[in-house]
Amino acid sequence: MAETPGESLLIIISAPSGGGKTTVCEKVAESNPGVVRAVTCTTRPRREGERDGTDYHFLDAPTFLKRVEAGDFLEHATVHGNSYGTLKSEVFDKVRQGKDVLLSIDVQGAATIRAQALKDAELRRALVSVFLTPPSISVLEERLKKRGTDSPEAIAGRLSIARQEIAEWKNYDYVVISGSIAEDVNRMLAILKAEKMRQFRARAPILS
Repeated sequence: MAETPGESLLIIISAPSGGGKTTVCEKVAESNPGVVRAVTCTTRPRREGERDGTDYHFLDAPTFLKRVEAGDFLEHATVHGNSYGTLKSEVFDKVRQGKDVLLSIDVQGAATIRAQALKDAELRRALVSVFLTPPSISVLEERLKKRGTDSPEAIAGRLSIARQEIAEWKNYDYVVISGSIAEDVNRMLAILKAEKMRQFRARAPILS
């Protein structure tokens, strides 16, 4: 974060659909000028109130495929029948500018980035992974119903996928059991501060 010494971070945060990761990322970025969100690309239709370039980069399927073939993506995957991807430029340009980057991403994308980090020292040094999950499937079901954007059949499908996603929690550096938005944001801020003080990222003490 801007006021804390240390190297820039790429914080990937995953959660089951309806788990609140987008809201948490927005609130963390709003409270810290040194933290920015990485805007991902998608082929899914824009929902009411969403803005191109702010919520997502909305691309049609042929354009998305061209960018895949050009090697522009750090990761990409198909989820719920739509394609999603993170542009390399969206991440690395911001990290190299000294910004901490928050990337809201599904478990497939997170796994791809972790695998990429094994081969890329810059990515490996910056990477921190967080899994955000409600305390139970029943709590998640209530959140999805309150959101009001999916049919009962779609919610059932999302809950089935959520069970598989939540099983991936052990592959992340941190697990945050979701409470209120304020609690989740505070936990994320604590993770950011702790990671800034990791020995390999911290600035060396001045001894003279």
